[in-house]
Amino acid sequence: MSSGKVRWPAGIKRRERRKSVYQPSWITLEGGFAARPCVVQDLSASGAKLTIDDPNTLPAKLRLAFSRDTRTGRNCEVVWRLGKTVGIRFVR
Repeated sequence: MSSGKVRWPAGIKRRERRKSVYQPSWITLEGGFAARPCVVQDLSASGAKLTIDDPNTLPAKLRLAFSRDTRTGRNCEVVWRLGKTVGIRFVR
């Protein structure tokens, strides 16, 4: 029986405590096109855990915004993938 928690993939270590937010958000690819809905499950200063319907089509680099206005948001890199859940790191 599962507790509903996602385990961190082997070799990935958290550096900061994350806050549960369950915030509807948007992912865009480089160039600001192809906005896709996602849910930010938890968030820290350095990254987030997202749920997206088709994570396998995400490139290694993307942009995460908390509104449909994709001019806002933060650049990110995918750190790990597990089912429909993706771990990202914010980059400058």
